[in-house]
Amino acid sequence: MPKTSARLLALLSLLQTRRDWPGTLLADRLGISLRTVRRDVDRLRELGYSVAAVKGPDGGYRLSTGAELPPLLFDDEQALALTVALQITATRPDDTLAEPAARALNTISQVLPARLRHRVNALQVTAVEPPDTRAPATVDSDTLFTISAAVHAREILRFDYTSADDSDQRTGKPPRRVEPHDVITWDGRWYLIAFDLDQQDWRTFRADRITPRTPTGPRFTRRDVPGGDVATYATSVFRGSTDQSGNWPCQGTVILDLDAATAALYTREGLVEELADGRCRLTLGSWSWPSLASALATYDAEIEVVGPPELADAFTHLGNRFLRTAAGFTATEP
Repeated sequence: MPKTSARLLALLSLLQTRRDWPGTLLADRLGISLRTVRRDVDRLRELGYSVAAVKGPDGGYRLSTGAELPPLLFDDEQALALTVALQITATRPDDTLAEPAARALNTISQVLPARLRHRVNALQVTAVEPPDTRAPATVDSDTLFTISAAVHAREILRFDYTSADDSDQRTGKPPRRVEPHDVITWDGRWYLIAFDLDQQDWRTFRADRITPRTPTGPRFTRRDVPGGDVATYATSVFRGSTDQSGNWPCQGTVILDLDAATAALYTREGLVEELADGRCRLTLGSWSWPSLASALATYDAEIEVVGPPELADAFTHLGNRFLRTAAGFTATEP
């Protein structure tokens, strides 16, 4: 029979892999008696693990939530995934959870077995974000947890909201009343997706501009988000799409006098198809036709518009504007 400490770790590992475990199955998997299983479960409870007894013909056990966080047990893959995720969060200076993530990473690193510590130390990950000229948007952790708790409990959330021009900060302005649906991250910022009860429409709020009011409530029945899922709705909002499809409102196709491999290097969101004679077909989207034409011009290659006509019109519009700009330019001596 294995030592008690090894047995307890094996028992804890099994309890974490499925919701309910019949006592007889646990005894069989561990190679011990049912009586020993009961004693080991009692020992886990003494260590702070909340192990509930499950009623039924065979009886059994379930690892449930407790009042405090007991020691956790991870397999090798879970430990590696957790440390990498914490590294990424800890290296984002504007992330609300960066400092707690760094402390958690330090705590976990101290107890990793030597075989895992070597692998983790060899895999150092740094999250490098593109330069951001926008104003900092750090969210208070208490605010973030309050919003998330209202989402989870499906309780109406009231909050004061600071808009970009501070127009919502007028004295006596009533708080927003919403049915919170989801908390998301987009382009390095936190947002709340919610149904605005006063506007009777869906809205997206920046979490760093929210000041929650308490208490929350009452409870509500969760609505279906437009577009069918949160990802589609959020993509539609940030792309300016009006049909909730998640697609760009303006999408066009051109043929570039550029090979597909080169075009693909500079295409973040689009479809590149290889054609004969070193050319390619490119389908791209943007929030307006002039912006789409401008984006296509950055490939610095001859362009043949496939469609739609609005894209060809946008090239004509921009071409005339550029000609006027060039005609009005007067060279000066350096």
